Amino acid sequence: MTRRDFITLFGGAAAAWPLKARAQQPAMPVVGLLSAVSPDESTERLRGFRQGLKETGFAEGENVAVVYRWAENQMDRLPELAAELARRQVAVIAATSTPASLAAKAATTTIPIVFIVGEDPVRLGLVTSLARPGGNLTGVNNFSGELTAKRLELLREMVPGAARIVVLVNPANGPIMETTLRDVQSAGRAMGLQIQVLRASTSREIDAAFATFVRERPDAVFVGIDTFLATRADSSALRISSSQSEPGRISVSSQTRISSWSSSGRKNCLSFSSHFASLWL
Repeated sequence: MTRRDFITLFGGAAAAWPLKARAQQPAMPVVGLLSAVSPDESTERLRGFRQGLKETGFAEGENVAVVYRWAENQMDRLPELAAELARRQVAVIAATSTPASLAAKAATTTIPIVFIVGEDPVRLGLVTSLARPGGNLTGVNNFSGELTAKRLELLREMVPGAARIVVLVNPANGPIMETTLRDVQSAGRAMGLQIQVLRASTSREIDAAFATFVRERPDAVFVGIDTFLATRADSSALRISSSQSEPGRISVSSQTRISSWSSSGRKNCLSFSSHFASLWL
C-alpha cells in the first residue's frame, strides 16, 4: 500500500462505511486518532495528517471531526482510550504506533482501523496476510523493525572504530523491545560489537540514560523502535552533549537517521528512511 493509498483509505473511510452504520453517525464523520505519545511530541505528524486529509478533500472542523486520544507515554492507558473511541462509534480509528494499533484491534472488530507500525503486521497479529489483510485493519509498515541489522551496520560505518554500543529501549513497549534486543544482539555478535542495554520510558529516564552515555563514553547509541524514544533522542543528545566540559561526540542511531552531536552542538546527520510525517501524506 502506498502512502497516498493509505490516506485515501483513511479519508474515505466514512464514505465507505456500511449504510446502516453510517446512518447512526452524526452528519459530520468523526475520526478517532489514537496515539501512545503526547500532542507536543506529534507536531510534525499532525501536520502531515491534516495535510493528507486536505489533499483528499477533508478539512478538520469543516467536513470532518477528529477526536484525539493521547496516552502521554503511559502505555497502560491505551486499552481504555481505544475503548472510548469504540464506544463513541467513530467512523475510523487511526492508530499511530504498534502499541496503539494492538489496543485498537482489541477494542473493536467492526470499526475500521488504519495503522502505522514499525514491523511486520502479520507477525504482530494485526492482519492475516499482506495481500488480504482481512478483518477491519489495514495500514502501513515503515519497516523499522526489519531494518535493525542494517541500522546497526550503517552506524558502524558512520563510526568506524565503534566497538561498544549502548542500546536504548522502552520497557513500556514490550513486544517491540524484545524484538529489537533479539535482532540487535544477533547482529552485534556477528559484527563483534559489545552491546549494553539501557531502558527508559520517561523523559527523566532518557536524560539519565544520555548522562550515562557521557559518563561512560560508549562509542555510539542505538535507539530502539519506539515513537516516544524517537521524538526525544535528538533533543536529549543535543542537551547532554552541549553540557559536556570536555570535547566529545554522541553518535545516535534512531528510527530515521544517524546523528552525531558534538559538545559545541554541531550535528552531522545521515537520514535513511521516510520521514514519519510523510507517512500521513
